[in-house]
Amino acid sequence: MSPTLTFAIAGALLVLIVAALLLRPLWRDSQKLVLGIALCISLGSVALYRIVGTPAALEPQATVAMPQTLDDAIKELQAQMAKKPDEPEGWRLLGQALGNSQRFAESRDALAHAAKLAPGDPDILTEAAQARALADPEHRFDTIAVALLRQAIEVQPQHQRARWFLGIAQRQAGQDAEAATTWEPLLAMVDASTAPSLRTQIDEARKAAGLKPLPPAAAPAGLHVRVALDPDLAARARLRGDATVFVIARAAGGPPMPIAVERHTLADLPLDITLDDGDSPMPTSKLSTMREVEVLARVSASGDAIPQAGDLESTPARVTLPASGPVDLKIGAVRE
Repeated sequence: MSPTLTFAIAGALLVLIVAALLLRPLWRDSQKLVLGIALCISLGSVALYRIVGTPAALEPQATVAMPQTLDDAIKELQAQMAKKPDEPEGWRLLGQALGNSQRFAESRDALAHAAKLAPGDPDILTEAAQARALADPEHRFDTIAVALLRQAIEVQPQHQRARWFLGIAQRQAGQDAEAATTWEPLLAMVDASTAPSLRTQIDEARKAAGLKPLPPAAAPAGLHVRVALDPDLAARARLRGDATVFVIARAAGGPPMPIAVERHTLADLPLDITLDDGDSPMPTSKLSTMREVEVLARVSASGDAIPQAGDLESTPARVTLPASGPVDLKIGAVRE
């Protein structure tokens, strides 16, 4: 068996062992969650086998022993990393396993190695910074950890954990105004249930810096939309009452992905609804952040959100937000 295949199979087995040990406490309270995670891991193992293995490689006669405990898994992975020291994901897995075993100094060193091998991976950079704080007796982010977090944000400015940890590091260093500035972009990224507690943390940092609290949060922008079916089309078309109706707002002149969308049925027409941030399928892209949108309605007999020939559509309406009044849409054209 090749060294690469041995490493891949051993790594997959270690993932299964570590996951089994770490998920055991969840079993009593969330069996469906545990089963779902186990299924994902199993599918990942099948994918790994299809990419790098053959049926014989996974037969019992293969000489890869299944670790029995987390410590055994760590020892196996340490042995593999001694043979294959240039695998960042291996070092990352080792660092996570060591951290879950409360071996924080060793976890810090393993994740530092992973960060050196993957300087463009913001998740690994953030985990390496967090590991340094956990290994510190006072749980402080040192200058190296701060540099790792800044590097992660440079790679991915919207990386939420990196921004949160950097703000904590700045607060620890007495840089309260800087912490508030670091955290403020997160308000546009987090969900509605998290935003109030985040605003509290930002306001505390601003107060410590001698600054005024943030202005009160504006009510999320809503877009009043009325949808009707053209009576001539309704008379000609044979439409089922359970056909799906999508009401969509998307960035004007931008990608076709919706900023906000609601799903109804043809029997619900005429519709009188309000699209808002709660209808956003993407938490990082919300209607309240848009200046101009296109709004349309589409009847999909298949129920598929992707437009298809034969769908019935309204003419898209271009709207500047906040809108001064309702948007009226009439579904009256067949998509070619």
